[in-house]
Parts: sequence; C-alpha cells; structure tokens
Amino acid sequence: MTDARSAVPDPRQAIVAVRDEVSKVIVGQEGIVTGVLTAMLVQGHVLLEGVPGVAKTLLVTTLAKALDLDMARIQFTPDLMPSDVTGQLTLSPSGSFEFRRGPVFTNLLVADELNRTPPKTQAALLESMEERQVSQAGVTHLLPDPFIVVATQNPIEYEGTYPLPEAQLDRFLFQLNVGYPTEEQEADILRLHHRGVNVRDPASAGVTAVAGAADLDAARNAVGEVGADEKVIEYIVNLARATRENGAIELGVSPRGSAMLLHASKAWSWLSGMTFVTPDEVQVMAKPVLRHRLRLRADVLIEGVEPDEILDSILTAVPVPR
Repeated sequence: MTDARSAVPDPRQAIVAVRDEVSKVIVGQEGIVTGVLTAMLVQGHVLLEGVPGVAKTLLVTTLAKALDLDMARIQFTPDLMPSDVTGQLTLSPSGSFEFRRGPVFTNLLVADELNRTPPKTQAALLESMEERQVSQAGVTHLLPDPFIVVATQNPIEYEGTYPLPEAQLDRFLFQLNVGYPTEEQEADILRLHHRGVNVRDPASAGVTAVAGAADLDAARNAVGEVGADEKVIEYIVNLARATRENGAIELGVSPRGSAMLLHASKAWSWLSGMTFVTPDEVQVMAKPVLRHRLRLRADVLIEGVEPDEILDSILTAVPVPR
C-alpha cells in the first residue's frame, strides 16, 4: 500500500471525494457505496446481498483503489479450510515453525459467497471480525488497521449453501441489499462498456487514490465526537426492545445491535454535515443495521413476511422523541 495523501484537509470532504471517485465505475449504487463508507467510518463489517452481476465485488475493489488500501478476495467454497483464510504454521528450512499469514491480513477483505462454505470455515472469520486478530498456536497476530470485511451472498440460490449463524450475522454492521439498476442507469453502464472502459480494472477507468488511511482515521475520530441526546439513546433502546417483544420475531436485536445502530447513526449524521444525531438518522439506519439480526418465526416466514416489513411496523409503533 502506498502512502497516498489526500488533496483535501477536511476528512468529510475526503470521504465524499472517495464516493465521487467510485462513481466513475459503479453506476446506480450510490446508496450502497455510501453505506459501505459509513460502515468503514465505525470499523463495521458489511454483508452485501444481491444476485450475480450487480457489481458487489467491483464496488469494494474500486473503494480500495480510491482509498489507497490493500484488498484481498477469498472465494468461499465447500472445500475451503479455516487455514486458507487465517493462515497456517509451516516448517521453515531451519527446522522451526513459522506462521504464514492468510489473506485475512489485509485492509479490505472481500468474502465472496460466504454462505457457500461450511460453518467450520465461516467461523474462521469470527475472531478476525470481532477482535481484529488471529490466534494461532497460542500466539496472537494483530490484523492491519483498518480491517473491514465485506461479505457477499446470493439471495436466490440455497442449494449447497450454509446459512450464516446468528452469531456471525450479528458481527456485520449492515446488511445491504444490492438491487438492479434503473433503465437509465443500466444504459449508462453499457455506455462505459461501449467506450472500451475495462470496469474490472478501476485504474483503467480513471479511478485514482483520492484519500488514504490517515483520512479515514481522522474521519473516524470526527464521528466519535458526534453527539447523541439521552432521548435518542432511549429511542434506540426502545426500538431494540420492541423487536424482542414482537410476536412475529423469534429472536430480537441484541445489545450489540443497539450499539451498532447508535454508531451507524453517528456516522450517517457526520456524513450529512451534522454534529449530533437525531431520530431521523436512527430511522434511516434501522433497517440496514437490524434486518439481519432478526430471526422470524417459521410460520411468519412461510407467509412470506420479510424482516423489513416487521421493522416498518416497529418504526411506526415506537414513539419518536421530539
């Protein structure tokens, strides 16, 4: 990773410049790009769910280029082993064992189709995602800073997949649903191809590093200074408790989920140029932060009810502080 310097001293401007740079390649996914950047501001991990071909992996590749961060990609398959993710001990020519680092030792890790690998290998990411370290043979190896996991999964293919357990889902800050572009946006994508732009190579499309790790660190510190009134904190608690008391939900939001909703709301407020959180930001962040933390009852799922529908009813029912 090179030591790129941001051209803008204001960290908010630097993050906005990254978003604009990514738009040179990623068309029609402004909300998803902003969501991933928001997660990075609070060191949160992201689960991208969408059908193949909607630029999930390309989005992260382009972000890494614009932010001048190292990136690694792991294609999760049924035969992938935990050591293929975290690393393994190898015998050196001197006769001693040395730890050979796996692809998890990077800044941006793309965990492609994470639900296609068995739970044993899925669990290899748990320590990395929560504690940002890897333990091997009693030795702790710290991961680089920043370290963000962006995992993908296909929402329509279930054969040969292993649903992520609640303990793993709870470690993702966001679940962002990546949809199809609009007709006009899809035409813009085709125009990029028609002009000969190699969208698989962000550099060839003119994407350059406009910010770096120092800008991201400064932005994180600024987000930490965003205020949250006691009424806003109580509102978040009430939303979380409402998920635990809803008859359609078998497993509601954990305290970790409540904390993640607060952090995400602070980051979203900061990106909007505000110095404090309002209930409006909490409501915007509620679905991406909470939807994957809910386990609905089996009979509710059979009826085709989605978590977002339940969250809509909760957001309507819980009084909003003013």
